[in-house]
Amino acid sequence: MKVGFIGLGIMGTPMAGHLLDAGHTLYVHDIKPVPADLTAKGAIPCPSGAEVAAAAEVVITMVPDTPHVGAALFGENGVAAGLSAGKIVVDMSSISPIETKEYAKRINDLGCSYLDAPVSGGEVGAKAASLTIMVGGPQEAFDTVKPLFDKMGKNVTLVGGNGDGQTTKVANQIIVALTIEAVAEALLFASKAGADPAKVRQALMGGFASSRILEVHGERMINRNFTPGFRIELHQKDLNLALSGAKALSLSLPHTASCQQLFNACVAQGGAAWDHSGMLRALELLAGHEVGAK
Repeated sequence: MKVGFIGLGIMGTPMAGHLLDAGHTLYVHDIKPVPADLTAKGAIPCPSGAEVAAAAEVVITMVPDTPHVGAALFGENGVAAGLSAGKIVVDMSSISPIETKEYAKRINDLGCSYLDAPVSGGEVGAKAASLTIMVGGPQEAFDTVKPLFDKMGKNVTLVGGNGDGQTTKVANQIIVALTIEAVAEALLFASKAGADPAKVRQALMGGFASSRILEVHGERMINRNFTPGFRIELHQKDLNLALSGAKALSLSLPHTASCQQLFNACVAQGGAAWDHSGMLRALELLAGHEVGAK
């Protein structure tokens, strides 16, 4: 296919690379210079989203937040300005389900289809093409784009209509945040009690408490490696979506709120760009103890 890709950050660059490796013609745009490894593979830089949309059959956006998607789609020389009837717009960012439905309607009014397809798996999953992709939108558009999704991820699910993909991603981020908090509490408890947290983690990996987060983020916590695969400030954004959505639904999410407060404490310590496993450091401050300290 002729594919457009807008947003070439930590996640977008490897995702775009997989599409190039699969032989697709790729038109790319970013506010920063296009990474050299993509152009070396044949990516075609475009000066605007409108030019990407004019050249491509399917246009993918992968940018940080709701306003960025709105600007990429409907700003000056944005994607909408270059669309013609029959094309498909796919937003793989993690943004507001409510705004997603409005964006979808505006794209549909131009005679085009819209899929919201946020991902889970972080930088590791993006590089390994093992992302979980949660899709909302029409079946026909999904079927057309599915071969592209399969080059970027392993677990690809059409959840429902527009907005349902983003709702699923918010649910995912609630689970991830609460599990990071649970792993951090457990390792902090073990360490403060005098046990070796690395060996505790190894033992827990064989039991009912085992999880991908215990495996990956538990190791990060023990090694004190908070270089971001997924930044705290982005997880804060996702939990804001959860909490604002909960308010609109008259729903209480008390532990989601607690995790957000711990992220806030990390940011107050200069940790907005820490990996989200760095939530541990807020708990360490409360405990006056670092995991692994004697």
